[in-house]
Amino acid sequence: MTVQVGKTTATMGKIALDAPIFDPPAFRLTDEQAAIITGARELGQTVFASRAAAYDRDATFPTENYKDLHRTGLLGISIPKKHGGLGADYQTYALAAAEIGRYCGATALTWNMHVCSTLWSGPLADDLDMDASVRAEHERRRAIHYKRIVDDGAIYSQPFSEGGAAAAGGVAFGTEAKPVKGGWIVNGKKIFASLSGHADYYGVLCTEIAEGQTSSRRNTLYLAIPAKASGVSVVGDWDPLGMRGTVSRTLLFKDAFVEEDAALMPRGVYFQAALRWPHMFLTLSPTYMGLAQAAYDFTVRYLRGEVPGTPPVKRRMYPTKQIAVAQMQIKLEQIKTIWFQAVSEARANPSKEQVLRAYASQYSVMEGANELAALAIRTCGGQAMLKSLALERIYRDSRCGSLMLPWTAELCLDRIGREALYEAGETDD
Repeated sequence: MTVQVGKTTATMGKIALDAPIFDPPAFRLTDEQAAIITGARELGQTVFASRAAAYDRDATFPTENYKDLHRTGLLGISIPKKHGGLGADYQTYALAAAEIGRYCGATALTWNMHVCSTLWSGPLADDLDMDASVRAEHERRRAIHYKRIVDDGAIYSQPFSEGGAAAAGGVAFGTEAKPVKGGWIVNGKKIFASLSGHADYYGVLCTEIAEGQTSSRRNTLYLAIPAKASGVSVVGDWDPLGMRGTVSRTLLFKDAFVEEDAALMPRGVYFQAALRWPHMFLTLSPTYMGLAQAAYDFTVRYLRGEVPGTPPVKRRMYPTKQIAVAQMQIKLEQIKTIWFQAVSEARANPSKEQVLRAYASQYSVMEGANELAALAIRTCGGQAMLKSLALERIYRDSRCGSLMLPWTAELCLDRIGREALYEAGETDD
């Protein structure tokens, strides 16, 4: 069983905790929100930070961190309280994930894939339309998944990409599920599948195709396929620039049988969510909000001569360094402001303005984190490029964000420009 978030290690009390990225009184957070977010920051600073370099160096999955996430209750952060979770809403999860990303980007990013299985099937699904019988069946099924996480520490992933336009929402997913008695037979492939070989269940988005039907985005299913199911395999190497601890290899499904209770959402609900709950695709951004803060934190400490492993030499007296820190502070505050507003607006049926702000927030965080990391390296100087220091890893991890579907930096710009200039259904004809 998990326990409530709180003091996480015996080292607590021996170090000064970092200030929160979002101060609870200033950002009008509740006491319950503040407690969950503080627990995430404690765990990140006192445990995850010291392990991050090894996961990055060896491109190994942060297995030990997931045991701690389970122990502290954070593995079930968005599972409803009645099912044994912490009951965190979208905003609370996003703020907690930013604190984790501040100390280990790979842990935060993979944790997002896990949490989305509960966030999408939980608070998000509760906002969507289902008749009474469908909702009752969904409640029964999600309780099965939640129990695995809360009681056993089961890890869920969320493989999305297939190498085509499906992950961007342009076409139906190429991974297909054929309905059979008692469930589905799944065939297909997912690339850049984070947690490959380490998740207990793969939350796979696939297209249900019955005999004689053609592919349609409307028929997208969200299925939790057991990692040990026959026909499931992990192939390929993983040696990327950054986010090395995500272990995002390729998943193959060859005639893999999945039972009906594997459904994380009822038929048609994912398609409804993609249309009505667009902020569901903003959940990659908290990791990069944390990395943006981490780049700033490192720079201030380095210039004050306070970074462990470096000589206690102060460099803060130089005007060029002071100006650079001022520029970083301004950039960071701009990112924080638009991002906090966007995650606070997450809901069903947002306004056009809110959707445009979500795109702008995604772009600002994903590009801004790397801009801050690059400025941090220039400001701190050559020693900051050493792999023995965290900034080099922060820079590499932060470069990955703008490439991630479904809202890459390029797609965000495209959608902002198009949707600002056209109303729904409007053409130039």
